[in-house]
Amino acid sequence: MLERIMNEGRDMMPIHGIGARSIVGHQIRYNLENGFPLMTERDLAKTFPGALGEHIGFLNGARTLEDLKKYGMPAIFWDRWVTKEKCEVFGLPEGDLGDGSYGAAWASFPTKDGTPFNQIAHVIQQIQERPYLRTHFVSPWIPQYTLQHEGLTRKVVVAPCHGWIHIFTYPDTKEITIHHFQRSADVPIGVVSNIVQYAAFGMMLAQVIGYTMKELVHTFSDAHIYHNQFDSVKELLARDPRPFPTVTLDPSIKNIFDFRPTHFSLSDYEPHPKMVIPTAI
Repeated sequence: MLERIMNEGRDMMPIHGIGARSIVGHQIRYNLENGFPLMTERDLAKTFPGALGEHIGFLNGARTLEDLKKYGMPAIFWDRWVTKEKCEVFGLPEGDLGDGSYGAAWASFPTKDGTPFNQIAHVIQQIQERPYLRTHFVSPWIPQYTLQHEGLTRKVVVAPCHGWIHIFTYPDTKEITIHHFQRSADVPIGVVSNIVQYAAFGMMLAQVIGYTMKELVHTFSDAHIYHNQFDSVKELLARDPRPFPTVTLDPSIKNIFDFRPTHFSLSDYEPHPKMVIPTAI
């Protein structure tokens, strides 16, 4: 995907003020029998638990920087986006990702009667009761909190970039496939963590319902590389990929909301050296 963006992408100027090269539409598939899809072209061993902590925090409804840190997410993941100045633009207190953020949408989606709806809990219940359905779907998008125009103030510091999850369960073989759709993808930086998060989500869900996570299908809409990342991407492309590592879960965890990064074990990981790649804020 990096190579395709570099060779075929269209250059544009996003709101960050840093140019980006983008393609529309790309898909990658990971068969987990080949190992856990943690990229090997650079060392992400220290990123791995932080990515898990962020995702687990969102599963549990976390929407502030302080809440996310309680689940094992490093402050650096979000601190630059939830400063007092940036939050004030959206009418939010400092450190608050907003009413339209991942944790808020997944765990307390607004309803007509005012009772928050927990998408994660209900989709798991539906899977357990009716596994053959094709409507096992989770969305991070709350339109009234993510759109912005005159008369409507957005209520989220970063409109959700990922988190559209279609879960396919096959009760005859006790297998799960996760099809994850990503609206916006900073490929050299964010995507490597997002791949970890949705492969891990499938593994957690599978353990909870007694299935096996088989495949992660990852579809990207706007996949981009910022211009200040080009040198890093060229270096990544020059490195040969290595075999994926092994990730195992603590088998004692039976509730998806009880998982923490410490319940994941990473082994057989032999990546290339660590790289520091610029991020657009």
